[in-house]
This record gives sequence, C-alpha cells and structure tokens, in this order.
Amino acid sequence: MESHDQAKIDHEHAEDLERGRWLFAQASLFVKGVVGLDGLPEADRPEIAFVGRSNVGKSSLINTLTNQKTLARTSNTPGRTRELNYFTLTDGLYLVDLPGYGYARVERALVEKWTALLKDYLMGRASLRRAFILVDARHGLKPLDVEMMDMFDVAGVSYQVILTKADKVKKTPLDAVRDKTQEQLAKRPAAHPVIVVTSAEKGTGIPELRAAMSALADWDLIPYKPSARDKDKS
Repeated sequence: MESHDQAKIDHEHAEDLERGRWLFAQASLFVKGVVGLDGLPEADRPEIAFVGRSNVGKSSLINTLTNQKTLARTSNTPGRTRELNYFTLTDGLYLVDLPGYGYARVERALVEKWTALLKDYLMGRASLRRAFILVDARHGLKPLDVEMMDMFDVAGVSYQVILTKADKVKKTPLDAVRDKTQEQLAKRPAAHPVIVVTSAEKGTGIPELRAAMSALADWDLIPYKPSARDKDKS
C-alpha cells in the first residue's frame, strides 16, 4: 500500500514539474513598466511578484525561469529596476518584477516614492496570488527583508522565500541558512512554509520553482498542449 501511495505521489510530482516546464517554455514578453497604480494593466489574470534586495539576482532568476537571456535587464547598479515591470507568461499569468530595496546609491526621495508605490500595490491588487522574496543564500534574512515580510503580513499577501546564488555557498552553511530562515518564517501568518533553494547560473531548484509558480496560474486561460518540441526546450 505504501509503495502504491509513493508511486502516486511521484507521478503527481512529475506532472507538476512537467506542467511548470511547459508553461515557462512558452513565449514571455515585456508588457509595460508601471510608475503609478493608474498604469497597472487590467487584472484579468493571476500575477506573481518578485521582490528582494538590490542585486539579489531577481533579473537573472526571471531570465533563467523563462529561458531568455535579456527579458529582465540585469545590472550591477543597485536600484536599476525603478518600476513595476510586467511580463506576460501566456494569458494565464503575469510576472511582476518589483523595484529592489536597500538602494545604496539612490536618492531618499526616490526610495520613499517606490516604497509608497509598493505598499499601494500590495494593498490593492486582488489578482496578486503570491510574492516571491529573493534572499541571498550567502547571508540569509536581513533587517530589510524582515521589514518587507512585515509589510506582506499586514497586507495579507502570501509570500514565499527563494534563496538565490546557492552555487556560491557550500552545503553545510547553505543548510544552516535554510534552517534558520525556516525558523524565522514559522510564526509568520502570510509566509508559505516551503523555501526554494536556487541558482540561476547552475539551474538548481529551477524546475521546482517553475512548478510552484505554475500552480498559481489560471489554467482555464492556458491552452496546455505539451509537445515533443516543447520538451526539448529546457
């Protein structure tokens, strides 16, 4: 009986991974950059948002997830993303790249403006299914990450932590950071319990992350027809 149950779990897991792979193999396009709530696109599909400290690897992760090298712009300059950048992923999901926080080289007035926009977006966007908070695996949660989680908890927005740049950390300290982060999330009301450990450079955790994100899409709007050609894309 146990082997049958395990086989069923393994099959469902494989199906989730394949669906996620298929979804992120579809064309993803930049829609628009939004600087105010009046510029938000119509809330006609679910959306997931990416947020994290400047240079945590948001753009690199988005590019890796979508199998594109330049969909999201990458930069070594903190504060490069200054808008809510919207990308389509079929008609069933929006990806939203939010401005990074911890802007060491950005004027305070701009920081306050972006923070206000982010708060307004979180409080008023009913189509936002989940925010993914990217945290550098070398450092774990920092005070600004905790402040961001406080904001999500107050807004009642589900969020999930992604540890980035896992290839730059050895296994023992990586496990320690993951375990400590798990403990910090345990008592937070809006936190998703599963932490995803990733490396955009090595591809670590990317299939699992695609599966988790695809589960948030509206599949009634997506013509899911995987083909052999699609399977060769990633």
